[in-house]
Amino acid sequence: MRFPPQPVPFNDPSRSGRRDFLAVLSMLNSRIIAFYDGTEPDHRGRYVHEIQQWPDGQLEAVHDYIQWLFPLPEPSGFNVAAPVLSRESIQEFRRRPDLQEKLRISFLRLMNFYGLEARSGERITVTRAPNFATEATVWLSPGNHNHLRITRILRCLSLLGLEAEAKAFFDRLSEIYQDEQNKPVPAISDETMRYWREAVGDAGSG
Repeated sequence: MRFPPQPVPFNDPSRSGRRDFLAVLSMLNSRIIAFYDGTEPDHRGRYVHEIQQWPDGQLEAVHDYIQWLFPLPEPSGFNVAAPVLSRESIQEFRRRPDLQEKLRISFLRLMNFYGLEARSGERITVTRAPNFATEATVWLSPGNHNHLRITRILRCLSLLGLEAEAKAFFDRLSEIYQDEQNKPVPAISDETMRYWREAVGDAGSG
């Protein structure tokens, strides 16, 4: 015999827990705007302009800032204190050039970290910097943790209104990936390339 599902009491602990969880998410949503506004720090008291000025060694060694510089709609499995994009925060970024410009500064800083240069003109392009061979040793190796960071960067830029920057970055990554295919052990796997392609909404190409 099957019984109909019972209504959940209003004071049920599971419902209360969900309300608390949603309240925390709402707080984190609003914090990403304040963080990029420069009015509030991240969970460790670091302001966006401070992180953007970190030396390369610090960007490589520290692992709980990337979720703040490049937030996503999904909670981070690594950094539970990281902000989570809501529909409202995405819209806020897309309608405010000042927030997009600060996000662009984060993008340019990471381009420098990866040994790349972004240039504006009729269209945005990303090229290898003169020091690319040196800088690439930090991230251009099989299974490198920076490959996950790059996926996050590409998707964040695409969500928050910097699609041109994401596409230019992806185009250069595609070229680097093709170069790697000539090596006995490519530094970039086919699976990683697929994630990058999907992050910029380019799954139908290539």
